[in-house]
Amino acid sequence: MLVNGPRQSGKTTLVWSLRDGKPRRYITLDEAPTLAAAKADPSGFIAALEGPVTLDEIQHAPELFPAIKVVIDRKREPGRFLLTGSANVLLLPRLAESLAGRMQILTLWPLSQGEIEGGREGFLDAIFGEGAIKHFEVAETRDDLIRRALRGGYPGIIEWTDEGERGDWFNSYVTTLLQRDVRDLANVEGLTALPHLLSLLAVRSGSLVNFAELSRSAAVAQSTLKRYVTLFQATFMVDTVPAWSANLSKRLIKAPRLVVTDTGLMSHLARVSQARLEHDPALAGWLLESFVMTELRKQAVWSGGRPDLFHFRAVTGQEVDVILEDRAGRVVGVEIKASSKVAASDFRGIETLRTVARKRFHRGVVLYTGRQALPFGPGLHALPISALWRLGVNKPRR
Repeated sequence: MLVNGPRQSGKTTLVWSLRDGKPRRYITLDEAPTLAAAKADPSGFIAALEGPVTLDEIQHAPELFPAIKVVIDRKREPGRFLLTGSANVLLLPRLAESLAGRMQILTLWPLSQGEIEGGREGFLDAIFGEGAIKHFEVAETRDDLIRRALRGGYPGIIEWTDEGERGDWFNSYVTTLLQRDVRDLANVEGLTALPHLLSLLAVRSGSLVNFAELSRSAAVAQSTLKRYVTLFQATFMVDTVPAWSANLSKRLIKAPRLVVTDTGLMSHLARVSQARLEHDPALAGWLLESFVMTELRKQAVWSGGRPDLFHFRAVTGQEVDVILEDRAGRVVGVEIKASSKVAASDFRGIETLRTVARKRFHRGVVLYTGRQALPFGPGLHALPISALWRLGVNKPRR
């Protein structure tokens, strides 16, 4: 099994908690002598490992993947290798091909809001359920939601309140990612340009990917720019939300949206703070839209229907921020509003989606900063953004 995800998302802590009483050797490739040995003789390094072993930060030594493949093919022994990594092997063909069909992959994102509070969200299962969503009211205010979004979900700093300390942590985090993980994956000539490019992507989080405009703003050739963005995806700093269409082939030619995977990191890169939001409240929409997208992405990992995330734009210009499509092909449209009030006009994009999706349309939801769940017609609901971690939540874990 490979547990991958952003650096500092809790992978090492998780694998330590998975000990089942059996002796398991732990080796981290963050240590220079161990890494040097693994790179010098990958086959010998793996052959010398006896019994169950955990290899931490495997992306530092991609040479080990073919060696692991050889050992697995000789003797299939489930659980022998437990790998962790801060790189998405599915985006790296030379690694993905090595263990195709031989490895289960689990992606661990930063903590969701429910996890922070000690519960497991059931929002996606609830909105894909057949029953009506009953009226309820929440206590969170718009300011509470903004504070959550600015905080993000990295386990090590969720309780930190000092903005200066958080800023120092994010600076070190980005530096480590660029100088270690990105450099390990590829030879990057313009490493000094990457922090600026990351900031440009953060400001555009939630927007359609426009490589021509980005190339001009970053003063980087489009071919190089696309390579850099792929590296950011491979290290889980950014993610894409593809376009939805009832015609499957058309999805492949429409532009995706790009989202920074943690809104705490996104806010830091874009230099957006609580004080700046007070002077420029229009930024709240940008912040909360990305916040909702990242929370939905996390919940999709454990939701029973395992829905995929898309965005939607009709030829008439009507848009829906997030489309959720489950394995049965049913779709739920989710619109995100920074306003504390909702009107029937806020459902226009969702009504267009209903027309396009026809029988596949299951429900439409407008998430807003108000406190009440309100019906807006058959299959249409206005829900507080905090319904994401309040609706259908399981009892807190002990």
